[in-house]
Amino acid sequence: MKRSVLKFGGSSVADFTKIKDIALYLKDRTQQNEQLVVVVSAMGKTTDELLANVQHITSNPNDQDLAMLLNTGEQQTISYLSLTLNDIGVKTKPLTGYQAGIETIGHHLKSKISSIKTDLFDTLFEHQQVIIVAGFQGFNKEGELTTLGRGGSDTTAVALAAALDCTCEIYTDVAGVYSTDPRIFPEAKRWEQISYEEMMEMSALGAGVLETRSVELANNNGISLYLGKTLSTEKGTWIVPNEQMLEHKAVTGVALDKNMAHVTLTDPSYGGNLLNDIFKCLEQEEINIDMISQIRNETGMQLSFTAKDSDERQLIRMFDQLKETYPDLSVTIVEEYAKISVIGAGMRDMSGVASQIFRTLIEADISYYQVTTSEISVSCVIDEANGEKATKLLCQKFNL
Repeated sequence: MKRSVLKFGGSSVADFTKIKDIALYLKDRTQQNEQLVVVVSAMGKTTDELLANVQHITSNPNDQDLAMLLNTGEQQTISYLSLTLNDIGVKTKPLTGYQAGIETIGHHLKSKISSIKTDLFDTLFEHQQVIIVAGFQGFNKEGELTTLGRGGSDTTAVALAAALDCTCEIYTDVAGVYSTDPRIFPEAKRWEQISYEEMMEMSALGAGVLETRSVELANNNGISLYLGKTLSTEKGTWIVPNEQMLEHKAVTGVALDKNMAHVTLTDPSYGGNLLNDIFKCLEQEEINIDMISQIRNETGMQLSFTAKDSDERQLIRMFDQLKETYPDLSVTIVEEYAKISVIGAGMRDMSGVASQIFRTLIEADISYYQVTTSEISVSCVIDEANGEKATKLLCQKFNL
C-alpha cells in the first residue's frame, strides 16, 4: 500500500469550506488504496493573531509561554479536519507534535527536529486511513512544547516523509516554484523541475515558497519533494537532485526578502572582545545573520549584518545586555531595507551575471548598500521602496 505525506499550508485551511474540500480530496486518495499522513498549519492568520494578542499583555513575553500558546493554532486545524473526515466516513487520528513523537532540540521558538518515533504510525495505520499531524511543533527532552520557527510545518512534513521513507507533497496557494513571486511579476515562469541546491538558496534568500530546512532535509534524505497548488489540476514543481537536472540556466530565480532587519553596531574601541561576545550571543540565541561587513579605522569598529525581522525582539534584548558591559556600544536596527537576490546554478559556468545585475540596478538609479555572493547567487541590500521595481527589472533582464 502506497504511503505519502501531504502538507497543507495556512491559506489552504483558512476556513471551513476549504477544510471540507480538502477532506473530500483526502477521501478520494484513500479510496485509491493510499495511507496518508497529513500535516497542517494553523488556519489562515491564526498564528499572527495569537502573537498580536500577546502584545495586549506584555512586550517581553517568555519564549516558553509563547511556544505553549502558538501550539494551539495547529491543534485547532487537526481537530477540525479530523472531525470533517470522520463525518464523511474516513477513519482518522489527529496528533499533536508531542503525540507524534517529534522530539526537538534548541530554542523554544526555533527548535530543530532531533528524532521522530515511527512505531506509532505503523500501529495507527492498522486501523486508520489518515493520520493528521500538527505541523510546526514538537517537544524537547524536558517535555516542554516547542515550535520549529517560521515555515516549520514544511519541515515537519519533510521530516515525517524521511522517517517513513515516502514521498512528500506540499500544497499551498501557488502552483509550484516560479522564477519570482508572480504577485510582483505576473509574467514569472513556473518551473517543472528545480534542483535542491537552487531551491535551498531561493528559500534562504527570502523566496518564501518553502522553508530552507525542509529542502535541506529532503536533499539529505533523498526524499522526492513536490510543490503544488491546493486542489488544483495545474502541474506543480518537482524538486530534484542536482544531477537530475538536464540543463542549468544562468539564472533560475529572483528572490525579494522584505522580512529583514539591517543591524549596524559601532564602538569607539577596536572591538575584539565585543565581536567575540556578539557572535557568542547570536549563537546562544540561535539567530541566523547574513550579509556581514566590518570596518575598522581610527574612529573604531563598525559591524553591519542582516537578520530576519522576526528576530528583532531577541536582538534588542541581546544588545541591551551587551551594553551593560560595553556602554559605548551604539546599535541601530532598520527595517526600511530589502534584500534582492539573483539565483542560478548556471552561474558557476557562465561569466558576466554579476555585472549585468549591478548595471541593471545602476541604470535604474537603484542604490545598493551591501553585497554578498555565493557560487550560485548574488544578493544586494536596497531600499525597500525599490524592491518590487528591482525584481521586475531583473526578471526582464534575465528573461524570467
